[in-house]
Amino acid sequence: MCGIVGYVGRSEAAPILLDGLRRLEYRGYDSAGVAIVDGNHVETRKCAGRIPALAKLMSEKPPSGSFGISHTRWATHGKVNDENAHPHFDASGKIALVHNGVIENYQALKEQLVRDGDNDFRSQTDTEVLAHLIGSIYQQLDGKDSKARLLNAVRRALKQVIGTYGIAVVHSDIPNFLVGARRGSPLVLGVGKDENFLASDVSAIVAYTRDAVYLNDFDVVAVERDKFEISSLVGETGDHQVSKVEFTAEDIKKGDYPHYMLKEIFEQPNSVRDAMRGRLSLEECTAKLGGLNMTPAQLRDVGRVVLTGCGTALHAGMVGEYLIEQLANIPTEVEHASEFRHRNPPMTRDTLVFAISQSGETADTLGALHESRRKGYRTLGICNNVASTIARESDGGVYMHAGPEIGVAATKSFTSQLVILTLIGLLLGRMRNLSTAEGSRIIAALETLPEQIEEVLKLSDQIQAIAKKYADVNGMLFFGRQFNFPIALEGALKMKEITYLFAEGHPSAELKHGIIALIRPDLPSIFVAPDDAIFSKNLNNIEQVKARKGPIIAFTSGTGAKQLKGIANEIISLPDVPDCLMPILTVIPLQLLAYHLAVALGRDVDKPRNLAKSVTVE
Repeated sequence: MCGIVGYVGRSEAAPILLDGLRRLEYRGYDSAGVAIVDGNHVETRKCAGRIPALAKLMSEKPPSGSFGISHTRWATHGKVNDENAHPHFDASGKIALVHNGVIENYQALKEQLVRDGDNDFRSQTDTEVLAHLIGSIYQQLDGKDSKARLLNAVRRALKQVIGTYGIAVVHSDIPNFLVGARRGSPLVLGVGKDENFLASDVSAIVAYTRDAVYLNDFDVVAVERDKFEISSLVGETGDHQVSKVEFTAEDIKKGDYPHYMLKEIFEQPNSVRDAMRGRLSLEECTAKLGGLNMTPAQLRDVGRVVLTGCGTALHAGMVGEYLIEQLANIPTEVEHASEFRHRNPPMTRDTLVFAISQSGETADTLGALHESRRKGYRTLGICNNVASTIARESDGGVYMHAGPEIGVAATKSFTSQLVILTLIGLLLGRMRNLSTAEGSRIIAALETLPEQIEEVLKLSDQIQAIAKKYADVNGMLFFGRQFNFPIALEGALKMKEITYLFAEGHPSAELKHGIIALIRPDLPSIFVAPDDAIFSKNLNNIEQVKARKGPIIAFTSGTGAKQLKGIANEIISLPDVPDCLMPILTVIPLQLLAYHLAVALGRDVDKPRNLAKSVTVE
């Protein structure tokens, strides 16, 4: 959510900053801007709207200079307009700042600044208040070293801030010098040759350098062309590791696909394969997950599991609840991260907590992780970014290895999370009551999944035809049972995210408890009804919808297609897998259905309105 790119070097900053912002578009935004220092003057271009609007402004009057900052804004405080777009300035107009996050006490800070005589506020943002605060402190500080003055002004200002921030700051009178800082909002330093970068996401700068330092909360970094120094808010310095970015600029291109989302849907045979690569033990019929950082004895002592996340990650956790309880017979609960962090659920000492997040930076999930660890519970992460905050601050975990996911609507990360949760269930189950025969059966089924996903992807044209047929509906209902109830929720979420249609997911058996009142000829019902032990129950619910003239789109397997013939309006038949793995297959056609319907409706699939890829503010 929001994006920052900063540059200091020997090249023209404008094209580098603009290219970085384009690479961050997937994070979600509604305005954009740059501030580039030329001599002792800051050239600013900013506007509401997409990056092409900013690029047009910059082409009409190109800013010049070899260092600067840029930003894509997702509105929190203030309307979406040119005035509220970043960068923002202090009262002198010399300090420019870009900011991700929320300054919760901005109103109190602003009132104090006004009492001190600073009335020149031009926006409704919390960010401008921070810029004015830094500028006010800078004016009060003595000293000939202007770099040290700016650095200390940033530190002192941030000590007064309540909230979250990732910031980049420049001063028109201090050449080739950037200051960055973070708390609760990601910021990464890119290390180049005679040039350095700041970014909220490494994908913005991977085309220029693959050497990166991931800043920790309360880090402050002073960046120049040929050096950098990282310190704390109180000025203490320490060692920071320079990491090699795992992916390249080529990995985040669309290739021949019209949208990132479609590309990532079709990458799932490989992402699922990579999620379990090297993690299956055929000899012991179990999974190997060394990153958990737990001994066999500690794993055997786990008496309860709590899975927490937001959005798609929460739905993965809901499938995980079924998986762990069935395979390992361990009581498992799923918690909305936003609720878990603010309430006081009773938990036993033998509870193991998993925080699930694709980005590893989700604000509520991070808050849940911090709360869990604060109370002394072992807390592990399941995330896709090996250098993310969740990865660094958890007690251990499992990386998804799904590769970059650019589309806002999560697809391949979800199936990777399901694979990892299956591996966790298998590992814990084999330590308890799961037989070698059952472990071997699950491993064999996992190994064939990539090929079965390829078979599902061949149904894309058939699903596209269904999407076109129902492109004029106003909404859809999604139904599933047991392992596939969370898939109904996820299918509805995908539909909402990228088509903007009304969509709800429900357990199939809840149809009679109120939802049946919604059934009508212009509202299709999507049933995820594989040929499993409860297929007959699903079939009964489908018959009830049919009796009320509701259109039915059914996703099934085995002999389900034969039994649904003449009942469902549309039938998609999927390969057979064990019940516990079926969600990995059933979700993919739902992803495709949402995608093709969004395309048919002319939606901006990769950048749906109002949404951000990574929600780093509350």
